[in-house]
Amino acid sequence: MTRTRTLRIDRTACTGQGLCAELLPELIGLDEWGYPVLEQTTVPSRLHAHARRAVAACPVLALRTDRTDDDRHRRRDDTVPDPGNRGGR
Repeated sequence: MTRTRTLRIDRTACTGQGLCAELLPELIGLDEWGYPVLEQTTVPSRLHAHARRAVAACPVLALRTDRTDDDRHRRRDDTVPDPGNRGGR
């Protein structure tokens, strides 16, 4: 089973402090206003520790990594139920 880590930025939470780009320059650059730009979203295994450190250091929790395992083991009903669906009413 292969594990892939994907890097994501919550653009509404990000305040453009640039710490993530300092800690993970291999994957994150900065735009002209100082906001992060992902060079690529897939985190190579050699950078997993650096990515975790950058995520932990984000002062506004705008950076995260998602781990994706083999999706064949995930059930369809593992999703959050729709709050608008009230049992068929």
